[in-house]
Amino acid sequence: MTELRALTSLRGIAAWLVVLYHIRGGIAGLPPAAEAVFAKGYLAVDVFFLLSGFVIWLTWHERLRDPAAIPHFLQKRIARIWPLHAVMLGMAVALALLLRATGRDDPAFPFAQLPLHLALVQNWGFTDTLRWNDPAWSISCELAAYLLFPLLVLSLDWRRVPTPVLIATAAALLLALHLAMNGAATLGEDIRRYGLVRCLIEFAVGSILAALYLRRPLLRWTATVAGLATAGWATGLPETLAAPVTFAAALLTLGLTAGLPHHPLEGRAIHCLGEISYATYLSHFLLWKAFKLPLAAPALSPPLVALYLALVLAASLALYHGIERPAQRLLLRRPRSLRPVPPATHPGSPG
Repeated sequence: MTELRALTSLRGIAAWLVVLYHIRGGIAGLPPAAEAVFAKGYLAVDVFFLLSGFVIWLTWHERLRDPAAIPHFLQKRIARIWPLHAVMLGMAVALALLLRATGRDDPAFPFAQLPLHLALVQNWGFTDTLRWNDPAWSISCELAAYLLFPLLVLSLDWRRVPTPVLIATAAALLLALHLAMNGAATLGEDIRRYGLVRCLIEFAVGSILAALYLRRPLLRWTATVAGLATAGWATGLPETLAAPVTFAAALLTLGLTAGLPHHPLEGRAIHCLGEISYATYLSHFLLWKAFKLPLAAPALSPPLVALYLALVLAASLALYHGIERPAQRLLLRRPRSLRPVPPATHPGSPG
């Protein structure tokens, strides 16, 4: 599948919204309007879940019709998410040991739960609070989605489902998410309880959006749905219903416009932010904790916050190029015994 650069850039925007969400309470003098916007940054995770289902369906739905491709799919997904997670967990362990050595035990680092976090199953109902590297809860849920995705592909072929039924199925799933959250005021409420179902449903809806995208629906229809859902959200529809519908319609609209000339999300700089977005997402929380530690202040001045944001950007670039990509290449390298043997050359033949 050819990369949809605008969607890669969207990942970068979403990652930085999560960064601002986590640090908003530590920015001295933050205007109330900005604080209100940053306080909704947790919704970027719902964009991640929808986008993940969308891209993975486009990339894998044909190949996974052959069950023999499932091990390779899982190998690629684990190589994508686990190495950097393990590195950041190692950083958290180092920080925990430093705090313990200086007499400042932190309840955010319970060593008894460390094996669950290492295995990325911490948000499968085994823990009751976010611990260690908080943002990794969504990666734990994504792992569950990856494990179930081959079953989805083998049991349902969205390509054979009529368009009205696809739309109705997506709507029913999003309604089911709203009902499953049982009156929660926001999508970010009680992640331990609702995070996994939130991920699985939105991931599945993302795969339906991909099937719709391949049919090239009219742009005006997807944009209209996005606008109506946004208006409903603004006028009082519950966030748990309106936000996922808004994001789903907006994602499909963005996919349909990707590649158009002068697209604002296809520039080199913003695309780079998307490429390093996983490193940004996984590193920023622990970096914020470590950055504030020697300062001993509840809120930091704007220059210090700017310095922290620059540190996150630099760390994201370093982690992407120094850890994330090399680890993927290493884990996906085929043993020499399994590599194709080049044809033997004969005297007088080229090469």
